[in-house]
Amino acid sequence: MFEGDFFGTYAEDELAWPGSDDEEHLDEDDLGYDIGPVPVPPSLATPAHGEHHDIDAPVPAHNDAFHPPTADQGQDARHMAQQRLHEHEQAPTIPSNATYHAQLDGSSADNIYAPFASKLDWDMAPFSELVSIEGLSEKLGLSFKNTRELNKIIDNKLPGRPKFKCKQIVVANEAFDVYFCDIIECIKALFSDPNFADFLVFAPERHYADKDETICLYHEMHTGKWWWNSQKHLDRERPGVTIIPVIISSDKTQVMMFHNKSAYPVYMTIGNIPKDIRRKPSRHAHVLLAYLPTTRLDHVTNKAARRRMLANLYHACVGRVLAPLAAAGINGINMRRGDGTVHRGHPLFVCFVGDYPEQILATGIKTTQCPKCDTPPDELGLATGIANWQPRDLGAVLDALCALDEGGLAFVWACANAGIKPIVHPFWEGLPFVNIFESVTPDSITTLSHVSSTEHNQICCFLLGIIIDTSLPHNMSSARLLHAYPSHTSETLVLLNEALDLFHDNKDIFIDLGIRNSFNLPKLHFTAHYTHMIRMFGTMDNYNTEYTERLHIDLAKDAYRSTNHKNEFAQMTTWLEWREKVFCHEKYIQWRLIGNTARPHQPHPPEMTFRHTQMMTKHPTVKAVTTDRVVNEYGTTHFNESLARYVAKVTLPANTTVTARQLEDRAADIHIPFRTLPVFHKVKWLSADVRGHDNSLVTVDSVHARPGWSGTFASDSVAPRFDTVFVNDGTGGSLGTKGYQIAQVRVIFLIPPKAVPKLFPSTFQPPQHLAYVEWFSPFHVSRIIKNGECMASIIPISNIHCSAHLIPHFRPVAPREWTSSNVLDECSSFYVNTYID
Repeated sequence: MFEGDFFGTYAEDELAWPGSDDEEHLDEDDLGYDIGPVPVPPSLATPAHGEHHDIDAPVPAHNDAFHPPTADQGQDARHMAQQRLHEHEQAPTIPSNATYHAQLDGSSADNIYAPFASKLDWDMAPFSELVSIEGLSEKLGLSFKNTRELNKIIDNKLPGRPKFKCKQIVVANEAFDVYFCDIIECIKALFSDPNFADFLVFAPERHYADKDETICLYHEMHTGKWWWNSQKHLDRERPGVTIIPVIISSDKTQVMMFHNKSAYPVYMTIGNIPKDIRRKPSRHAHVLLAYLPTTRLDHVTNKAARRRMLANLYHACVGRVLAPLAAAGINGINMRRGDGTVHRGHPLFVCFVGDYPEQILATGIKTTQCPKCDTPPDELGLATGIANWQPRDLGAVLDALCALDEGGLAFVWACANAGIKPIVHPFWEGLPFVNIFESVTPDSITTLSHVSSTEHNQICCFLLGIIIDTSLPHNMSSARLLHAYPSHTSETLVLLNEALDLFHDNKDIFIDLGIRNSFNLPKLHFTAHYTHMIRMFGTMDNYNTEYTERLHIDLAKDAYRSTNHKNEFAQMTTWLEWREKVFCHEKYIQWRLIGNTARPHQPHPPEMTFRHTQMMTKHPTVKAVTTDRVVNEYGTTHFNESLARYVAKVTLPANTTVTARQLEDRAADIHIPFRTLPVFHKVKWLSADVRGHDNSLVTVDSVHARPGWSGTFASDSVAPRFDTVFVNDGTGGSLGTKGYQIAQVRVIFLIPPKAVPKLFPSTFQPPQHLAYVEWFSPFHVSRIIKNGECMASIIPISNIHCSAHLIPHFRPVAPREWTSSNVLDECSSFYVNTYID
């Protein structure tokens, strides 16, 4: 038995995934391949405690499964597993920070910064370029006089993550250098990191979106069926083991705008770490595993031969890097968590993250084909129900790879018949429980130049809203072309498939308009595999290509800039080792200063609602703005009247009801006792760390209300900006539009403290921040006009729920005089963009 942190304890016979209406019961046969244990040669006997096999150890020739163990074999396996677990329980529990402390030279209670002589020495370490300034070291009293002495301290006295080594890979009688770390040591470094100790996941779990446990919920990788099925197979032979899903990504990137310099990094992370932590580069949950050769083999004139050599070079290098997983995945290795507890971990390669060219390279298929199924290139644009495709046959591919012993020509023909290129020993051939065609994940990176994935997603949200009013031939509704991505439950995955079918039913409009000739696009076809992948591996932010964008900056481009551009990879790996050592030591010092702040962590599924916290700046943008300027520059035509009406309303006795006429009479008697007031130009909302992952807060939404100004030059001028918002009338909930109304914010302000006692009784404390807003009608949106004037009110900013994006009703022709600064005043009706939230 093994423990699940969220839904309690599970027995082995409960590990099969329950049947559901949207997908039939899934076991190893349903996957298109068998993920059972791998036959182990005698040379791969279980290693001694704390050891792992050398990179040159022999690996299994296939990843075929054998038959389930007999009853006697099962009893022996259970006895061995219980004995191993008992040994782990008896082993001393030594937290990682304590282990790091023991490795330091000169660390004591008096000097927590050791091996640095003082806090000043440590504070100067990140600014190594300043140390070489003549006389600075003596003036500050530093223990090191130059950069060389500082680097010597970091090199020799600071522990760190695994070191890089350089090996030569020979392909077609030509040698190439590959720089890489020991992948087992890298996995151990992530698994033992004390910053992740409270958040690691060790067992698969079933999560549900309803109390009746009928709607399956998919989010983290351990909620997917791959982990369940893999755990079941391993538990037959070695009960109680911990699966460590290894996620690999590779992507060549330019490190210089000129001279065509590039790097080919390979990154690694583990699925035990929650995705909210993995996707933040600042948490260092990804490890740079290798730099692959970047050669183009320009000296090979035959293009076909060059492509074959590049593919074989890639697989030879990656195979060298991942080779230790073959033995470790079968036999397991002892892994010490950050809090000191020991697990018998089985690192299994689970996902390959890369763009489409990387997917082609990793799987060995031909360009224009789907890496997951056998759909012909000219049928990629067909809907799932029309295309008759099957998952790629891993068994046939492995049999074709065995034909290498029969000679070159037979090998080439066998690979062609199996649908792959003739690659000699692809890197995944000997890895246990691996089907590379299942492991490749969607490519979500945009191909727009100089546009990040986040910006591309924002552009799509605007474009989807804009085309809602586009006139199409045959009176076709453009709304049918739109598709909002749903949350991931067994029910919404059905909706996702229905939305995809709806797109296929209407996509010919792009052909009718002459925008495209066909939809035979591999990336578009990949959407047909989305629901299956979410069920298998959790939601797609578990294996997203967006993560490598930021990693390229930190682990490739910054590293290259630190070199003299000669023999750069040796210098880049050294610089990265220093960087990781300084980062680890910084975390250790924080531990020494603050102490053990670990708290019990109970993982739970993400909430289906969006949680955020409203935030205002401590000081106003403008400390004193006259009421005349507020009216003229901010457009608050009825500011004094609206504020008087607000004061009259909130100062009414409890349970008092008045008519609009009575409220106006009461407001007419109120005098506004100030001429200037402090004004704020922005309110923002920060993300809430609802899952307890210690994530830093980031701005997820903001609203601006500021006038424009003119500069000396036209380029210095700034247009006014007064954003629209959703205002909660007191009855609005976390979902839907009921209880909300659209308004435009004109000014955000404070009532001067000296004026508060003159306007309000001492028993009433008014809200600190108020806003003057102009109202729009719900929910075919247009301004509310009364007697030729816009309806306006003063409201607390706490009533503002979030920003609202309004799209003008353009009709057949969009007026050229409309601009972003005047369209809210010029246009008479709007749509609310539902694709932003």
